[in-house]
Amino acid sequence: MRFQHSVSLFAGLFCITASLFAQNGGLYVSREIQQAYAKGTRSPNGTPGPNYWQNGSDYQIRVTVEPATRTVRGQETVTYTNNSPDTLRELVVRLYPDIFKKGAIRDEAVDPEDITNGVNVSALSINGNKLDLQARRPVVRRTGTNLFVTLARPLLPKSKLSLEMSWDYPIPAKTHIREGTYGENTFFVAYWYPQIAVYDDVHGWDELNYTGTQEFYNDFSNFNVEITVPKDFLVWATGTWQNPAEVLTGEYLKRYQRATQTDEIVRVVEAKDLRQGGITANKPQNVWKYRAENVPDFAFALSNRYLWDATSTVVDASNGRRTVVGAAYDPKSEDFTQVARFGRESVAYFSTQMPGVPFPYPNLTVFNGSGGMEFPMMVNDGSTGTDLEAAAEVTAHEIAHTYFPFYMGINERRYAWMDEGWASFLPNRLPFRRSANDAETFTVQRTNAAYLSMFGGKEDEMPMMTPTNLLTGFSYGFATYFRPAVAYATLEEVLGRDKFKTVLGEYMRRWNGKHPIPYDFFYSFNAAAGEDLAWFWRPWFFEKGYPDLALRVTPEGNGAKVVVERKGSLPVPVRLQVTYADGTAETYAETARIWKDGATEFAVKKAFAKPVRTITLGDAQVPDVNPRDNVYAK
Repeated sequence: MRFQHSVSLFAGLFCITASLFAQNGGLYVSREIQQAYAKGTRSPNGTPGPNYWQNGSDYQIRVTVEPATRTVRGQETVTYTNNSPDTLRELVVRLYPDIFKKGAIRDEAVDPEDITNGVNVSALSINGNKLDLQARRPVVRRTGTNLFVTLARPLLPKSKLSLEMSWDYPIPAKTHIREGTYGENTFFVAYWYPQIAVYDDVHGWDELNYTGTQEFYNDFSNFNVEITVPKDFLVWATGTWQNPAEVLTGEYLKRYQRATQTDEIVRVVEAKDLRQGGITANKPQNVWKYRAENVPDFAFALSNRYLWDATSTVVDASNGRRTVVGAAYDPKSEDFTQVARFGRESVAYFSTQMPGVPFPYPNLTVFNGSGGMEFPMMVNDGSTGTDLEAAAEVTAHEIAHTYFPFYMGINERRYAWMDEGWASFLPNRLPFRRSANDAETFTVQRTNAAYLSMFGGKEDEMPMMTPTNLLTGFSYGFATYFRPAVAYATLEEVLGRDKFKTVLGEYMRRWNGKHPIPYDFFYSFNAAAGEDLAWFWRPWFFEKGYPDLALRVTPEGNGAKVVVERKGSLPVPVRLQVTYADGTAETYAETARIWKDGATEFAVKKAFAKPVRTITLGDAQVPDVNPRDNVYAK
């Protein structure tokens, strides 16, 4: 029976593999992904398979933050649902703050003051049975940032278990890896609660350790969170705020409520308000309550010295639904006076223009911390000083992540280009003004400049299909941000802007709230576009390579033969500009589709009515590692 079953499985895999290669241009598909197609959890047409499933959790969390000691102290009850066809004999729980544990493997340096003994787990129960964490032969083991629990009773398919845990750890004082302490009494708290890891149809349990570079891969879950902080502290968090009337005093509650209904920027808390106090209820501690449904994570921030602006915008014209957008910031951050507006304009643009999907969340807060990092309904951004273009860019980029990896449950640990590339591409044409009264606009399109600054073609450049967890430093940044952003822009031109938006929308519709892998993206685009785009996917996503076009011009009478040579392997657009001696000019353009059939040259004969001064190949939006051979001067 076993032999016969193996033969049947082999035959099934062979048929699936042959079908995949035949339908999708022979793209390489690894064995574990082939098995997902054989099991019917994924489909070669880019839709979830008939047997697709995913697990999820319901989190009930009570957390207290003690600013004086920077201590996070929490208790949680998690109901975990096994929707898979598999019997689970262990549970994998992430303890992210263990990245600060002495001896932990990390991708970046940690200040010695922030080295700890890791998360202190003071109690752990499964289905009401308390586990002895000090037992000689424990059923619990900790490795890296993961905690493994051997289940006394295996978790059967289509069943649930309950996990209860109490824990505490210190917020880092000086190190900022997506969270930390930002001056006196100001904290961004992320990757903070014990979280059940993803168990999926491709790799089973996600046991990859958190080392500081790779980001999200979480189940879609529901959260009810109560955050207890001292009087005068404000809290901003994932989810819908359940009790503003219990926490904010009269005038500040009115300001907040007005912000939820207006496009104007409301200064909910100004500097003078901080000086006079009385913003929150007059209790030693206040409990801030939040609820979030079908989100992949929960983060929050608190401060008793930050300013708070808020506004809102209609994100769905069909029903008038609004999203509240806020900014919480240090009074010294000059750029953040514009961030609530930048945030509102970003949310409106993404909802109506590109990708044109109504913003899925009821609120969003951009917190003035460090770097640039996204969470559902929360962003942690550093100040850019007086560089408003940079402030607009990082604001838009992090908000774009709402779609990738939150609306779409991307596995950033393995395929970070599936979200960072989109977050870099989506804001490309988003118009910003430096102030509300400024008529002049600017966009944040810098992806090609960044690509060119990296001098494509370096030895350290890895194909995007290299699993992200294997990449570091330059290799990580290049494959994750710049190359995919340019690839998406190039593909948009190939398909045409309207069709590209329609195809992207179909991919998002199919995989919203689910976990797409790269092939779901490739095959969905193929199906929605009505063509096999393997000629594009293969060089841009699977292979090493760089963009390099060269120009050759041979005068012929009153015209010339213009030849564009494809010296690099990446297909990019052809754009020619002829400038005449009198200063006038005309252009000629072809999309990257011109290279679809493997051509290495493109030639055109052109008669000129006037003397030619120069012929130039390419422009600022077409990457080319060697532009020196792109100009003909007569």
